[in-house]
Amino acid sequence: MHEVDRRRQALETALAAGAGGVLANHGPDVRWLTGFTGSSGAVAIAAPPAGRGKRSAPKAVLFTDGRYTEQAKAEAPGIKIVIERKPPATLAAAWLAEQGVTKAAYDSTQTTVAQLEGMKLVVPGALRRSFFAAQPGLVAKLREVKDSGEIVRMQKAATLGCKLFDFVLSRIESGVPEREISLALEVEARRSGAEGMSFETIVASGPRSSRPHHRAGAEKLPKRGFVTLDFGVILDGYCSDMTRTVHLGKASSREWDVYHSVLEAQQAAVRAVRPGVTCGEVDEAAREVLRRAKLAKAFSHSTGHGVGLEIHEGPRIATGQKQELQPGMVITIEPGAYLAGEFGVRIEDMVLVTESGHEVLTEASPTAWIEL
Repeated sequence: MHEVDRRRQALETALAAGAGGVLANHGPDVRWLTGFTGSSGAVAIAAPPAGRGKRSAPKAVLFTDGRYTEQAKAEAPGIKIVIERKPPATLAAAWLAEQGVTKAAYDSTQTTVAQLEGMKLVVPGALRRSFFAAQPGLVAKLREVKDSGEIVRMQKAATLGCKLFDFVLSRIESGVPEREISLALEVEARRSGAEGMSFETIVASGPRSSRPHHRAGAEKLPKRGFVTLDFGVILDGYCSDMTRTVHLGKASSREWDVYHSVLEAQQAAVRAVRPGVTCGEVDEAAREVLRRAKLAKAFSHSTGHGVGLEIHEGPRIATGQKQELQPGMVITIEPGAYLAGEFGVRIEDMVLVTESGHEVLTEASPTAWIEL
């Protein structure tokens, strides 16, 4: 059975009680369910009727428009494809009603009010009020656990990210604009086969390194101070994400101490990653180290997040999160310490949850202290 067929069957079993079908119109969800990568599409899945005998596969249809006729056939050969000019989500809703579905689950976090209104208009009036069942993250929750093929793709993306850090390291020197470092890294990424960057590359130097999401600008790298690089690539549809912080010139004892406190926190959180551990427990492993170092207030964001077809997916590695880690999840571990107006440090790795523990996918790029 092809991987997308297994995914559609997994989705069928995850349907809420009473829902006989599902409508997915979020691009990454459509890709995960069908293989189709176009910017306009929706997939409708109708569960087979309950009964005795051998279980039949769910019916599924991919809806898109004429711009993607050839692409859809090439990328999604194992599913019926309908090409029409109407909105894909509307077509999917009408098809589900035609199949006799009386309740269809949809992701309310990825469907606009206008889309939902259009979907309702094509459903028989008697069903409109009860037809659609909001299921936030219905497909996204399934995507959190990667299959073997996805893991291989993510390992390759992570490896490319490590190579890019090695490449750009020799270009980091005083006087070079942050924007040039970002450009050099992104050009090399495309030369190396990346489809694009996972997000806008962060190059934050000197006092600007205290801004977790600083945008690389015309500011020049200082003669002395930290430089934080946070970047990722998209390879075969899957994202990578890593952060390394290096120091230009001779560091002060305080800078050294903060860096190594963040590194200790990062390593403690990585060690905590294993099946059955809650996301909150992993987050707390990092925070406990920074608390002892009196840097708790300098850590202003969550410890990590899931990665996959999107750069930010579930699970969320944050305070109080009760969700347990499962084998196949790929998460980031990225604690930081940010001292406003002075400097900041962040260290991030991608980590795969395995049956017995974890595997650091970005291990080829060491997190040891680098002073240039």
